[in-house]
Amino acid sequence: MSLPLDDRGLLLGDGLFETLLVIDGAPVWWGEHMARLRRGCLALGLPEPAEDDALACARQALAAQPAHPRAALRLTWTAGSGGRGLDRPANLAPRLLASLAPAPRPTDTLRLATASVRRNAGSPASRHKTLAYLDNVLARREAQAAGADEAVMLNTAGEVACAAAANIFWVEDGELFTPALDCGVLDGLARAAVMARAATLGVAVSEMRAGAEVLGRAEAVFLTNSLLGLRPAATLDERRLNRPPLLDALADGLF
Repeated sequence: MSLPLDDRGLLLGDGLFETLLVIDGAPVWWGEHMARLRRGCLALGLPEPAEDDALACARQALAAQPAHPRAALRLTWTAGSGGRGLDRPANLAPRLLASLAPAPRPTDTLRLATASVRRNAGSPASRHKTLAYLDNVLARREAQAAGADEAVMLNTAGEVACAAAANIFWVEDGELFTPALDCGVLDGLARAAVMARAATLGVAVSEMRAGAEVLGRAEAVFLTNSLLGLRPAATLDERRLNRPPLLDALADGLF
């Protein structure tokens, strides 16, 4: 499907997306991704895509690509075509696109670096998967220039928020912590799954607002998203981190 030059997603980042893990041709957490997409539509004032249409679009993308044992399926929902300027047309006609790419599970160590690019916790976009991801792109670029793989992003108040493309957790004195959603954090599906897994293990998770100093004294840090599951970090700003058995217990059974 070609994208018209007046598409609002292309011109203004007006839209949403979801990235789903596909294992042996079957999307993981389909219902949860669709529910989050609907929540994003409500927040941005966009019509919701019909789930049958989304499923048909996904199946078309899956059928058009060679089979991969592990792949990433991206669904993109733009506000459709509109005239020049910021105002949406009176009759929105959103546009749905799907694409597929291989997504092998990473096996190398993960190096993190704290980026100077800040996340705007006051923006509705910080809590939804909108098409406006330039800050995340710049944060990742900065981290890679520093020799790391992924960026840790603070918000404009200097509080730990997330990675460029993942939620973040840390372990201190055997306790588990993650930033509160109002720090400008996406309500990640893997984040929720890890928290649920922690509950079954009898491990409390504290959602909190905290400055970067908490990561400086953390014994372990890990990231979560729908493609990675749980991925421990080996270093943060060149400081070596541990990998306590708790991390493997939390990762067990995610997917």
